[in-house]
Amino acid sequence: MILGSNPLIQVTPGLMIWTIVCFLAALFVLKRYAFGPIQKLIDDRRGRIRSALEEADEARAEARALLDEHRKLIGRAREEAEEIRSVARNEGEAQLRRVKEEAEVDRQRRLEDTKKQIQAETRRALDEIRAEVAELSLIAAEKVTRGALDDKDQRRLIDQAIGELDFSVLTSSQDA
Repeated sequence: MILGSNPLIQVTPGLMIWTIVCFLAALFVLKRYAFGPIQKLIDDRRGRIRSALEEADEARAEARALLDEHRKLIGRAREEAEEIRSVARNEGEAQLRRVKEEAEVDRQRRLEDTKKQIQAETRRALDEIRAEVAELSLIAAEKVTRGALDDKDQRRLIDQAIGELDFSVLTSSQDA
């Protein structure tokens, strides 16, 4: 086989010109109707991707800022909750002390009232005993003297007898 004998390899100037003209026509048509719109679509898509990336970066930065703010708010809320708990605990302890103090004061007051009542009852009982002793003394003196003494003498004798009685034994046994 001879190299120059193959028709595909042979240089034919007319065919070459027509091939170049067809190529340039096809190139013009492709550039005008295909490459331009395709390039425009690619550029538009590149722009949308770029803007989407920028928006995503902005959204990420905003999300980080919101997260930081949220963490700060949670920290402040925890601090406030701890402060409220501390104040409530302190108020509770103060109220408990106040209630204990009031209960102690009330107990002391009741104890004093009870002591005063006991003393008043003791005095009343002693007065009743004195009156009873005076009555009994009058009756006994009347029986003994059978009317020899007048009322004034009898009263003087009774008061003298009562004055000699030792009532301290009764009060000291009451105090114990």
